[in-house]
Amino acid sequence: MSMDVKNVFFLDEMLTPKIITLIYWLLLFAAVISGLGMMFSGMSFTGFMGGLLTITLGAVFARIWCELLIVLFKIHENIKKIADK
Repeated sequence: MSMDVKNVFFLDEMLTPKIITLIYWLLLFAAVISGLGMMFSGMSFTGFMGGLLTITLGAVFARIWCELLIVLFKIHENIKKIADK
C-alpha cells in the first residue's frame, strides 16, 4: 500500500491509521516504564504487584483502544469500496 502525496493532500487516503500504530507503541512504552517505576520505587510487595498490574492492564487497554480506532477506519474503507461500485 503506497501513499501518494496527492492522495494525502486531497484526503483520498487516510493518514491516521498509520499514526495509530505509532501511538500504540508509545502507549505500550509508557505502560512499561510507569509499571517498572512503580515496581522498583518502593520495593514493597504491593508496589511490585501494582507495577505488574499497570504493565499488564496498560498494554491490554492500549491495544483495545487502538484496535477500536482501527476498526472505525476499516469500516470507512469498506463503505468507500461499496460506494465506488
